[in-house]
Amino acid sequence: MAKWTTKTCEVNGIDVHYLRTGGDKPAIVLLHGLMLNGRCWAPLARALEEDYDVIMPDARGHGNSSAPEEGYCYNNLAVEVMGLCEALGLTSPVLLGHSMGGMTAAVVASQNPKHLRGLILVDPAFLTAQRQREVNKSDVASQHRHTLNLSKDEFLAESRIRHSRRSSELIELFVQARFQTSIHAFEILKSPNPDYVQLINNLHIPSLLVVGDVDAIVSPEMIRELVEINQRLKVAKIAEAGHAVCYDQPEIFSVIVKKFLRSLSN
Repeated sequence: MAKWTTKTCEVNGIDVHYLRTGGDKPAIVLLHGLMLNGRCWAPLARALEEDYDVIMPDARGHGNSSAPEEGYCYNNLAVEVMGLCEALGLTSPVLLGHSMGGMTAAVVASQNPKHLRGLILVDPAFLTAQRQREVNKSDVASQHRHTLNLSKDEFLAESRIRHSRRSSELIELFVQARFQTSIHAFEILKSPNPDYVQLINNLHIPSLLVVGDVDAIVSPEMIRELVEINQRLKVAKIAEAGHAVCYDQPEIFSVIVKKFLRSLSN
């Protein structure tokens, strides 16, 4: 990670911080979920950096990016991702997004298909209207406030017990990211989500949906619906993985991502 660059780019009226592996290689942009940041993709970036220029931005309200009091909607997140790609002069990058980042990637791809080479959606935040209402009423924001009142050592100890199967590196990255997440970022949960069916219907680039087999947001019923409306959408399911499928089974996830990326060159 020492040779990677870390910079900030002004986009859409805010500073977007990003980590980049660099090199004259095909670009892939990794978009994180709520309460994480770009650096949480470090293990995957190491697996990809030999063949790809990996860019890992922090979404607004996360990491070292600006944390304004408002503006937390998927349209703004998408504008900021596309603006960063343009500012960096990326030519036909691949977008990979998890959860909130997955929904963001889907919005970017539906609006800018000619500027992207491919799309990987990792259990994206494709919420039904009912699920959106449940999330809005949940105590996830208040839980975050409670976490911010803990010391990092306390939360790290709790996280090591709760996520004992994850590597020490990932746990430490997650804890750091959590303390760098603004409470304002949770406003993304209040805005009506984009219509995910329409987003998938509008996709005209090679796309891959990756989900786990336990408590995934994108249910088997939703998968069948999405594949039926867009036959370009491929699906990969990873066993013994939950919503955080890319972190629950990182080695298997990396293999699947590499296989899809190679297919884009064929």
